[in-house]
Amino acid sequence: MKFFIDTANLSEIQEATDLGVLDGVTTNPSLMAKEGISGHENILNHYRTICEIVDGPISAEVISTDYEGIIKEGEELAEIHPNIVVKVPMIKDGIKAIKYFSEKGIRTNCTLVFSAGQALLAAKAGATYVSPFIGRLDDISVDGLELIQQIRLIFDNYGYETEILAASVRHPMHIIKCAEIGSDVMTGPLSAITALLKHPLTDIGLEKFLADYKKVNG
Repeated sequence: MKFFIDTANLSEIQEATDLGVLDGVTTNPSLMAKEGISGHENILNHYRTICEIVDGPISAEVISTDYEGIIKEGEELAEIHPNIVVKVPMIKDGIKAIKYFSEKGIRTNCTLVFSAGQALLAAKAGATYVSPFIGRLDDISVDGLELIQQIRLIFDNYGYETEILAASVRHPMHIIKCAEIGSDVMTGPLSAITALLKHPLTDIGLEKFLADYKKVNG
């Protein structure tokens, strides 16, 4: 399973890269705003900087919700760097735009997916990735992981090449369960990724090894 980090924070992206397990980055307007990045050129330059840090897919989201606007923004984003993936919302004009981008060889990430039907439409339109938001479904007492299972079954049934990108991942067990189900990618905060490192028995074992070494070697 590929690991993407969901952030626009350059320090977090660099830390995840240094860890040696990062495959890509996902961003959105909210994450950009959180870092205080505003203005068209500043946003484009920020994407360029991310592409310099990470050699992998970088999802850059369009703001427009109409077909012509999505196409215009998406083509501009795609020109930034070969690693850019145009992130398009799951709406009618978004699906139409994904079909257009697919025919032009521009990779896409269909975002804000909350049902298997939406994922199926995105796959049929030729989306490179489909992003079910499992954490947000959990927030309203709907099993987000069950949605991943449904999409996996449907895509496998018909041989869709669209990759399942589990989004809105909140904690390490989300990651483990997504890996068990067969999600192609997960994207979440750095904290969820680094939490996979931790186990109390690892800490206890290391402490004992070091204490035993110190006894013998002073």
